[in-house]
Amino acid sequence: MPPIQLRREHVEAMISHAREAAPKECCGLIGGSSDSRALTLYRLRNVTPHPESAYEAAPEDLFAAQRQMRERGESLLAIYHSHPRSSDPQPSDTDVRLAYYPSAKYLIIGLGGSEAIIRAFSISEREQRWQQVEYEITDE
Repeated sequence: MPPIQLRREHVEAMISHAREAAPKECCGLIGGSSDSRALTLYRLRNVTPHPESAYEAAPEDLFAAQRQMRERGESLLAIYHSHPRSSDPQPSDTDVRLAYYPSAKYLIIGLGGSEAIIRAFSISEREQRWQQVEYEITDE
């Protein structure tokens, strides 16, 4: 599968969402085309009881985003969330345990350094493992 292609505006929107939510984690979905081009960012509310160290998308937000994706002919390319204190974002044990969408990539935004960092991962909840993957940023 080719790497996800994110438009620069998507990257800026995810970082902005993470900064607005800090010190809590933010979360959202990225819908796109079958050739892995990101088309739409869907912000979701984090409703976990421990938003400083975890995320859980509000079910009604998740269902609404998935319905909009179907209506637009998009597929789920990625799920993003933030690690507000991390300068080297990597999936936590909880992130791996709750990675229910094996075909989606997982983007984690780290805000702990002088610059925000976004890393992408393939996560297998079933096999309890993850690996970093590449993504591309385009100006289109």
